[in-house]
Amino acid sequence: MNKTLQMNNTLNKLGNYGIVPVVVLNDSKDAAPLAKALCDGGLACAEVTFRTDAAEESIRIMSEQFPEMLVGAGTILTTEQAERAIAAGAKFIVSPGLNPEVVAFCLEKNVPITPGVVTPSEMEQAIKLGLKIVKFFPAEPSGGLAMIKAVSAPYTMLQFMPTGGINPTNVREYLKYDKIFACGGSWMVKSSLIDSGDFDAITELTKEAAKIVAEIRG
Repeated sequence: MNKTLQMNNTLNKLGNYGIVPVVVLNDSKDAAPLAKALCDGGLACAEVTFRTDAAEESIRIMSEQFPEMLVGAGTILTTEQAERAIAAGAKFIVSPGLNPEVVAFCLEKNVPITPGVVTPSEMEQAIKLGLKIVKFFPAEPSGGLAMIKAVSAPYTMLQFMPTGGINPTNVREYLKYDKIFACGGSWMVKSSLIDSGDFDAITELTKEAAKIVAEIRG
């Protein structure tokens, strides 16, 4: 498989899941049981935020022990972080903002990157960099679905992954809109559940999230 096809294949898989669990891990011992809970729940993917000391090792554990899982790194701010995340096994990169240097680095490594944008100017910058999928962040505080619908009209080539304030109450409306690639959400992987080791609850919440995607997208 050539590298462009490989990148597209990764993005297609991510889009098919519809909801991407956004995970904060403070201890790498929780990585394997969390990965199992997500896989058992029907969402074999995760964006592991790179803002904790345990993130790098957690990505490595999840990638190695659950090879069927699509594990990515979020909150990537520098090329150095991107390099470490990719070396640990991250299959995709997500960043809160659009850093052209980080985007170029990831594309050079043939790793999909979804940078955060809010404004039309940022969207045009993303298009210029050759991107077709962007993160809309923070989604709800930035106008939510109404804002995405407004800005997507002139940028027909873009699809959006809204993250920030997405929950079981509003995710259905997002998923119904054809410009939504997937939604990032953390309600099924709350830190309190991870820290208390309640992975059964995470599995159940993940099943409910996967069911919502199936209802909307079939």
